[in-house]
Amino acid sequence: MLKPTIVNKLFFGIYLLTFAILYKANAQIVIGTPNLGFSQACANDSFNTYSTTFIFSPESSVNASNQFSIELSDADGDFSNPTVIYTTSAGSVTTSPATLDFSIPEDTAGENYRIRIKSSAPVATSSNSVPFAAYFKSQDSPFTINRLVSTGAYCTGGSYLLTIDNPGSGSNDSPLLYPNLTFKWYKETSPTTSVFVADGPSLAVSSEGTYFVETNYGSCTSDSFSNRVTISEAVAGEANATIASSLGNPFCPEQGATTLNTIGGNSYQWYKDGVIIPDATDQMYQAIESGTYSVQVDLGDCSASGSIDLESEIFDSSINVSEVNQIFPDESLMISVTTTANSPEFIWYIDNVLIDTATDGFFEATEFGNYKVIINETVGCQASMEYNFIIEEAQDPFPDVENIPNVISPNGDGINDTWVIPLEYTTGTNTEVRILDERGKLVFQTIAYENNWPENQLGLTNINVIYYYIIITADSKTKKGSITIVK
Repeated sequence: MLKPTIVNKLFFGIYLLTFAILYKANAQIVIGTPNLGFSQACANDSFNTYSTTFIFSPESSVNASNQFSIELSDADGDFSNPTVIYTTSAGSVTTSPATLDFSIPEDTAGENYRIRIKSSAPVATSSNSVPFAAYFKSQDSPFTINRLVSTGAYCTGGSYLLTIDNPGSGSNDSPLLYPNLTFKWYKETSPTTSVFVADGPSLAVSSEGTYFVETNYGSCTSDSFSNRVTISEAVAGEANATIASSLGNPFCPEQGATTLNTIGGNSYQWYKDGVIIPDATDQMYQAIESGTYSVQVDLGDCSASGSIDLESEIFDSSINVSEVNQIFPDESLMISVTTTANSPEFIWYIDNVLIDTATDGFFEATEFGNYKVIINETVGCQASMEYNFIIEEAQDPFPDVENIPNVISPNGDGINDTWVIPLEYTTGTNTEVRILDERGKLVFQTIAYENNWPENQLGLTNINVIYYYIIITADSKTKKGSITIVK
């Protein structure tokens, strides 16, 4: 029997290699129906991760270059124009079963989406998954309608238009800012139940009831819903016009003006405390102070009126010192602040330098200077009040002077403002002090002089006015002289 030659062996090896390559190239895999790791995909900006698990066989048929992709159908489950929402890197998935994470696109909105799995090498496609609801909730917070006014009214035979506010006021996140969203209006049938009324961003109401609107996220739960508005039919041609304050009532003036809104109508006229406000003829009015505000609304064949007692949250406070205070160098002054502010914060300064040890509503001052205390209301209105005052060195009312002065200048500058005489004639010495004007009329008399004349303004008309003094001591010694008042 002939032995195989080297050529025959080489030919047989090439044949086997070619067969293996052809077999690998024509190999196929089967991908099982993807199993969903969720029942519905209700995504938003803070959460958008979902998973699916699938099997494929045989594992050996998957090429090193293979990529698995997840395709998403349209909202009706149709894959005519699918969206690829995830693709693995080449060769990263080689064992079965496999689990992949994915996110849904931001324009996703529907109840019957499906996914399927595709491979690239070899090419294969799984069956479609079971249908599932999927919505990306681009707006997921409460919003306002009817300018947050809780009522509306229509004339008999007419209607009242409810609209979603855009953008609204304050922190209102209007869903109209998101063009891909749709809306559903409802009418309450009880405090906990309601019936669907219509689709759209607005609703013309011609029957009484309480209405609200929700962003259409299908079976997904959401916080994207509006306030309730109660609509009534005008009785005897007159309806109630509710007024809402954008900053609440009471409102905080520190936040600026509050916007007063009323029900929709053809024309408006606002009043404050019963007095017409000129040019206040819009549906809104900016109020900056407390008062009773009212409005007349023309609804066409009927009218409406309403009022609101608007209050501000300005807190009260007081301080126990004057604008200018005097103490001697060895004395102190206790300053106390009282306030009705909620959770007040006290900040103290001297000469515009923070006193970091002073954080209470009282402070014992021992230094001369310009002081300031700021009161901050930290809860609620968060308003502020400020007090400024001065502490200066007190002048000794009884300095030890040698002579009786004959010139003073009572101009309030703190220098030579009063007639200061030697201690032997002041209070406690039983000395009588008399002062007469230039006509000899007695204008001042005491036996306990405190260096305090003149106590009041003298109403001087001339540049220099002369007064005369008589000092009579306890032992009947007398001193006389003149006092010239210099302006």
